[in-house]
Amino acid sequence: MHDDTRAAARHAAGGPRTIWGGIGRTLLVLVTVLAISSVSVAAYGAWHLTSKFQTNAVDIGNGKPVEIAAMDGAFNVLLVGADNAPGQKHFGAKRDGTLNDVNILIHVSADHSRATVVSIPRDLVIPHPQCTDPKTGETFSAMAAQPLNTAYARGGLGCVVATVENLTGLNIPYASLFSFQGTVKMADAVGGVPVCVNKAVDDPDSGLKLKKGVSVVKGRMALAYLRSRHGVGDGSDLSRIASQQAYMSSLMRKMTSAGTLSDPTKLYGLASAAASSITLSQSLANPDTMVQMAVAVKTVGLDHMVFVQYPAVDDPVNRNKVIPNAALATALMDRVQKDEPIRLDKDSLGLSTKLGKAAKKQAAADAESTDSPTPSPTKTADPDVVAGLRGQTAAQQTCSIAYGSR
Repeated sequence: MHDDTRAAARHAAGGPRTIWGGIGRTLLVLVTVLAISSVSVAAYGAWHLTSKFQTNAVDIGNGKPVEIAAMDGAFNVLLVGADNAPGQKHFGAKRDGTLNDVNILIHVSADHSRATVVSIPRDLVIPHPQCTDPKTGETFSAMAAQPLNTAYARGGLGCVVATVENLTGLNIPYASLFSFQGTVKMADAVGGVPVCVNKAVDDPDSGLKLKKGVSVVKGRMALAYLRSRHGVGDGSDLSRIASQQAYMSSLMRKMTSAGTLSDPTKLYGLASAAASSITLSQSLANPDTMVQMAVAVKTVGLDHMVFVQYPAVDDPVNRNKVIPNAALATALMDRVQKDEPIRLDKDSLGLSTKLGKAAKKQAAADAESTDSPTPSPTKTADPDVVAGLRGQTAAQQTCSIAYGSR
């Protein structure tokens, strides 16, 4: 099996420090509409939020009509985090163009009992399809091998969707775009997210400063945690994906334990923050659609929400980039396309995370409870486990490994 620790460390040096989380914020948007539609504040609130969402909605058809099936059954959503997003200020030096530096694909199963969340590396060198800018009508020719994060500059959110569709073989009718400011607003709106580090962190590059153990990060500190390259992990983009997954998992656990999904006041605040800080595809900027999604996502258990990194290996042409691990990526996407369960093996945690103390104790207790004093029949391999994938479930409480302490 490929040792992608070396790959991550090498290709990390290139590119700006811009990895941050996404699924939690989109799930918040979905569930908020559900709540607002079912309580007395809906009359004005729903209209106000719908107006905000639809005003900023964009066409992701890439020059063709987007066909949207009924929400019954499985569905796919792409979350895109933009570095140097349009209108972004006070987040470092302005660069020449906008990059889609975070690309997260969410697949919810047909029976709505499972969700697979795939983080695709920004530096993944892949073919790009022909793209059309919906605002200008300009057409960009197909390309054989370019990093994924150049797609936004070739036609906006629709081109990112088309490129990921080309990579995965999936139809992706729903998408959303987040800026740094959106991350800050949503972290504040949810009241902060607990994150864990195995040692104290002081990273002047990102502004991340955390004590050892668990801290609740809000606003810009949450953004710093998700952007940090020299504070946690090994300095790589793949390492930051692991931190991003730890953050998203913690956010989902907090929302579940705090009763956020059933608290109209909390949800309205989240929806209001989201409406002013994200851009949705036209297909998603619809209350009915979001309500249907919210109902589906709400039934997914934490153990069945699996966060995985899209499998990648070193790019032999450029040490700062990666290319798909063809065999493992095919195995992953084949299961997603067929809507089959995906489980992770025991060595699946990302490059910058490890189980927290509470999670270790629980794992040990679970193992002890399954021990049998008498010989047991030979165990067969779990057919749902895709060996070699990196990631975690939303139920796993993990700690980020401080830079240089692995």
